Amino acid sequence: MDFNYDIIVIGAGHAGCEAATTAANLGSKTLLITMDMNKIAQMSCNPAIGGIAKGQIVREIDALGGQMGIVTDRTAIQFRMLNRSKGPAMWSPRSQSDRMQFIHEWTKIVSNTDNLYIWQDTVTKFIFKNGAVVGIKTALGVEMHAKAVILTAGTFLTGLMHVGTTQIAGGRVSEPASYGITEQLKEMGFTTDRMKTGTPMRIDERSIDFSKLTEQPGDIDFHKFSYLKEVKRELPQRSCWITFTNEKTHEILNQGLEFSPLYNGQIQSIGPRYCPSIETKIVTFADKTSHQLFLEPEGVHSTEWYINGFSSSLPLQTQIEAVHTVPGLENVQLFRPGYAIEYDFFDPTQLTHTLETKRIKNLFFAGQVNGTTGYEEAAGQGMIAGINAHINIHGGKEFVLHRNEAYIGVLIDDLVTKGVDEPYRMFTSRAEYRILLRQDNADERLTEKGYNLGLVDKNRFEQYKNKREEMNSLMDFLKNKSIKPNDINAFLASKNSSELSHGCKLADLVLRPQLDIYSLAKAVPSLKNKIENISEIREEIVEAVEIILKYAGYIDREKMIAEKLHRLENIQIKDKLDYENILSLSTEARQKLKKINPETIGQASRIPGISPSDVNILLVMMGR
Repeated sequence: MDFNYDIIVIGAGHAGCEAATTAANLGSKTLLITMDMNKIAQMSCNPAIGGIAKGQIVREIDALGGQMGIVTDRTAIQFRMLNRSKGPAMWSPRSQSDRMQFIHEWTKIVSNTDNLYIWQDTVTKFIFKNGAVVGIKTALGVEMHAKAVILTAGTFLTGLMHVGTTQIAGGRVSEPASYGITEQLKEMGFTTDRMKTGTPMRIDERSIDFSKLTEQPGDIDFHKFSYLKEVKRELPQRSCWITFTNEKTHEILNQGLEFSPLYNGQIQSIGPRYCPSIETKIVTFADKTSHQLFLEPEGVHSTEWYINGFSSSLPLQTQIEAVHTVPGLENVQLFRPGYAIEYDFFDPTQLTHTLETKRIKNLFFAGQVNGTTGYEEAAGQGMIAGINAHINIHGGKEFVLHRNEAYIGVLIDDLVTKGVDEPYRMFTSRAEYRILLRQDNADERLTEKGYNLGLVDKNRFEQYKNKREEMNSLMDFLKNKSIKPNDINAFLASKNSSELSHGCKLADLVLRPQLDIYSLAKAVPSLKNKIENISEIREEIVEAVEIILKYAGYIDREKMIAEKLHRLENIQIKDKLDYENILSLSTEARQKLKKINPETIGQASRIPGISPSDVNILLVMMGR
């Protein structure tokens, strides 16, 4: 071993695994460093991937040639498409995974990826030279060299766990914290702060009274995460279950608040607003007499269960007494209590859109060190960092996804433009072009980009092209096939849809809210034959075509708005203006523009505190 690499990735969580496999698959000699090779891609909190907007990110990762969607499908023990009662812009896939199988699948991938090597150790220091990172030093005293380094340390940087007044140093339960990196980067001028997240107790399935719970089975249909037709769910499916807290639960929790690290001053850092602890819920929503809890299995054969909605750092005895008041959990046995964890993160406005730091060349940050929360947000960042680290070394144009192209683009632009004042979580509401960024069309948006990069292989690209051809063929058929009143009116009447007075195209009937392509196929033999001749992913193709037809007006309007605003992204201003001396700008605008140094007018317009008049001044200064 010569310990010389193209890229070193620090941390084998979701960001690190995606970054390392991406860089290696692009051709860079890559080293993945982890404290524990038995916990690669560990699901530190709940054993689930996806959810509102997060599911879209996973599909984008898959469309670009990443791994998270494949691993999730192969280890899924329950799949659900959330928000089906709303429009397709809001549909979000979510999957429970077998926690141990998830680690096993990821370990197989990283262990069998060409150009990818693994080293078990803790990084304590970077090696810098001439304003660039050139390597790292480890706790074992090993010095390793690289042309680029990606930091994906998750919650391990100076990690500190809290259970009541008990404090334990660590990055995750039973795992040590990491020291040295934060202190060194602070000396280099990086801005850092502390964040807090938490996790609930784990309980024994054998002590749950399921007769008092409401079952929540998964969806059994064609939906999944990966676009690859050969990737399927392989494990037995399991249900989740629903129960509720009550006034007695809240009374016990309230009695323990004086010992809560969140309220007695023990924890000073920023916590997640959108995934609050149970003690935060009873304080913030004091008028509510109950809160919904989801009981989620950790695996096919495991008896360990996760209580989604009961995250806590209260003392152990308080947690036990409170959970025993919940219906179905009166006699529940704990495997371990819930806990809060504090850790270091870095202000993400110190990064460019490639996730390279502005201060140090070829040093990239991805995941929770950037102030995000969630496996999916971390993995999306890891992939972009891995791509751009490879490009920095081997040449090529930087790879940046824009806000109208991907949720990953929205995520990164929000981070580097606005920064964070709480752990960042993706929502559909954060995307102004969400009808363009649907979960069903991630391959249409990104697979060709992945192919051009070299991440998407020929097999995946051929599958994508075949799907496009079959979609276009079905679309043309619907738009050109005429139907006469006598052939369809009886069917329309049975569906409480108005009858035709003259012929029309099938596509016009698809637009009716009472009808869909499959129901029409029962009445139109030629359409039925057309569908039956579609390949094995026919349901995916039919759904995609139907969405495009039914929402064409909304999609076209959003595309027009996106294209109009995207022009501002083409006006480059980075390092071209001396903001301090543009006195026509507001004082706040001058300060923030100097700090962020935006790449384009478009990015400048999204900085909090930059007004439309400030944008107009910048346009004038650029001669527009």
